[in-house]
Amino acid sequence: MRERPQTQDFDWVLLGIVALISGMGLLEIYSATHASPMAGMHWKQLTWIGIGLAGMFLISRIDYHTLLDQAPALYVFGIACLVIVLVMGYSRLGARRWISLGGANLQVSELMKLIIILALARYFTEVHTERLTLADMVKVGILTLVPVGLILKQPDLGTAMVLVPVAVIGALLAGVEWKHLAVGVVLMALLLPFGWHMRHHLKPYQQQRIQTFLHPEEDQRGAGYQILQSEIAVGSGGFWGKGFGKGSQNQLGFVPVRYSDFILAALAEEQGFIGVCFVLLLYLGLILRLVDNAQKAKDKAGMFIVMGVTAILGFHVLVNASMVIGYMPVTGIPLPLMSYGGSATAFVFLALGLVMNVRMRRFVN
Repeated sequence: MRERPQTQDFDWVLLGIVALISGMGLLEIYSATHASPMAGMHWKQLTWIGIGLAGMFLISRIDYHTLLDQAPALYVFGIACLVIVLVMGYSRLGARRWISLGGANLQVSELMKLIIILALARYFTEVHTERLTLADMVKVGILTLVPVGLILKQPDLGTAMVLVPVAVIGALLAGVEWKHLAVGVVLMALLLPFGWHMRHHLKPYQQQRIQTFLHPEEDQRGAGYQILQSEIAVGSGGFWGKGFGKGSQNQLGFVPVRYSDFILAALAEEQGFIGVCFVLLLYLGLILRLVDNAQKAKDKAGMFIVMGVTAILGFHVLVNASMVIGYMPVTGIPLPLMSYGGSATAFVFLALGLVMNVRMRRFVN
């Protein structure tokens, strides 16, 4: 057996898929911004990818068991950072989500995604029974809901939602009691009418998003503009698309945030149904490779870490793809590796660093 993990043990097939998705993202960011005042954003994204790759290699060299040992301290640090954001964070468009660090704005909630993966992986690993008890489920709920609540206060509903699948997938793998799961489902069903009634107590923009999702045509020039323009772009692309740089909705700026949240709509217009299918197949390959790495992990801790990463990335793709065609409300959840964004891009590569960390040590004694 190997005494030390080697870089050649990386999952190079997985990294090849990542490179393809990132490359398509850079091309689409260039197409969406080259003729606008935002020209050059693809170079900034390339810089973030380079920083992310460096972080991925760095985190892959630290034994994930060492990271798990520090999970409680990291969790407290993450919670403290979220509190700092609420008190003195940088505010933009009515949301307080960032900490300014030397001219760069760090979105702490992206860091919290990594921390919650490690914290829940450690907890599930330390459960020595085949089935989670009710007390275990309560503890998992508290660990998850504390950062979720702080992120909701920013407010950032999309990122808060992303933390939940990590707990759900982890609980299913750890052995949740079906009666507890059934009770949870029934409670959620019973709370739906209450939640709908309480929509009037949400923030105005949250009420508007719900109303827009249900009836976007009622305010075509206002709240419904985003989703309607996205649907027009997707539909106008047809099967083969209009060609790179030739999408009118994209090039003329009708598609909102076409370099980030709605980048899939811009891609659909220019590359058509076939291009979207290719990208979604790449994401499917990414998810399947992650699951394969989880199955090959040498212990439960490694398996829980990789499946936590899988849960978050899979949720991102599902929500973003559904959002651009009007099947889910606009939540601001980006498309991993394709959407422009420094903190989000760095998170994905650091998460992949955890995956490589687990993979490199599958043969280590």
